[in-house]
Order: sequence, then structure tokens, then C-alpha cells
Amino acid sequence: MGTSKKKIKLTPVGVWHWTRLIYRSILFLLLVYSYIRFRFVYHKPFIMGIEKMPAIIIFVWTVYVIEMIFRFFPAKIESPGCQKQFAKNYIKTGETDVIVHDNNATMLVALIWIVFNGIFGALHMLGVIDDGIMILLCGAYSVCDMICIMFFCPFQSWFLKNKCCSACRIYNWDFAMMFTPLFFVEKTYTWSLLVLSVALLVRWEITFYRHPERFSEHTNAYLKCSNCTEKLCVHKKQLHKLWKQIEEYTERRLKQLEIK
Repeated sequence: MGTSKKKIKLTPVGVWHWTRLIYRSILFLLLVYSYIRFRFVYHKPFIMGIEKMPAIIIFVWTVYVIEMIFRFFPAKIESPGCQKQFAKNYIKTGETDVIVHDNNATMLVALIWIVFNGIFGALHMLGVIDDGIMILLCGAYSVCDMICIMFFCPFQSWFLKNKCCSACRIYNWDFAMMFTPLFFVEKTYTWSLLVLSVALLVRWEITFYRHPERFSEHTNAYLKCSNCTEKLCVHKKQLHKLWKQIEEYTERRLKQLEIK
């Protein structure tokens, strides 16, 4: 009798990721619907319309503030990628050589992100796009953030080359990157989100430069696959396998067409 493949159960961290993907996607779709409704049906600025419903602003603001506050403290439900900064998650391997290869790539990612969002900022200042578009951009980033964690991350694949999110050098940059467009939306509730997200990034960077040993798999056993509480790499491996199968099928079909 053949042995059946062992099913990989979704971990609590994985459930939390799926939960965030779902409610962030719903929030983004609601923002898009609201923008279209106010902009093209009522012919009013999105910000003006949404501010007449403060309960929505309070709800969305609260959701993301709570998410960010959680990141300041150790939490079992959070990804090892952001939890490696805490002393309680530093498990010594006995090695002393800190190996983090992606510092140059980190600066490149930061530069690309600033330039990319600077283009939208320039368009906003020129009046080509309004505050509503900048908020929609944040909503899109929030969904893309979860896609990067769960399925495919261009920063990991093209720049940082880290094995997975647990070893990611810029994991806690996510909220600051997500809320970058809010720099151009001069509202208390938008800038407060941006300030809190930057505080997370600064705290992360200070910890990295003071305790780099926590961020290296070579010195911190917490980052080893055997200690992973996330297991979301399974989704990425499945996706990569699917893409490979699609490429192989496409190549075969093209060869068949050439023969004909």
C-alpha cells in the first residue's frame, strides 16, 4: 500500500494572515465602491463624502492602529518575520558570525519605493489625482502586502533573495510602505497612521543595528525552518510549481504549433 501525503494544517499564524487578506480585500473594495459613487454619481470629492460618515473613518483607522500596536510587542499570532526583533525570540545557535547579505538590496528597495510613490505624489500636487486616489493606493498596498507574504513577493524574489518572510530584512517596513501615499493627504487621521507606521520602521531599524544577531539565521535558531510557526512557504511553493507547469505546457504548445 502506498503512503498518503501528509496534509499540512494551517497554523494560527496562517489563519491570521488569511483573516487579514480577507478583511483588507473587503475594505479595499468598499473604498473603491465609495470612491466611484462619490466621484461619479454624486460628483463630490471622496474625502468630503467619507468625512460625512465618520464611523467608517474611525473603524478603518482603528483596525490598522491595532494591527500596528501589536507589532510593538511579542505576539505568538504574528509572523516570525516581524517577531525576530524581540529578545525572547533570540535562540542562540552558538555561532558568532552574523550573516545578512541584503543590506545593499535593502537600500535599493527603499530608493525604488520612494521614487515610485514620488511619481504619485507629483501627480497629486499637480492636481492630476486627488486625495481619494492616494487613499485607494494605500488600500491596494494593504492587499498586496498580504499577497507578498502568502503567495509571491517581488522584493524577496528580485532584490533581497531571502529564503522566506521569516528571514526578511525589511519585514516591518510593510506598514510604512503601505501608508507612504498618506504623506500627501493632509488629514489628522491619515498622518497619525503614517507617523505610527514610521515609528515601527524606526524601532525595527534601531533593533537591527543594535542586535543584528537576532536577524540572522546563522546566529538565531528561531529563524530556522524547524522552528517556523508560519508554514506559509507551502503556498508559495505550490504557486511556483503551478507557474512552472504553465510554462512547460506553453512551451510544448508553441513547439506543436511550429511543427504544424
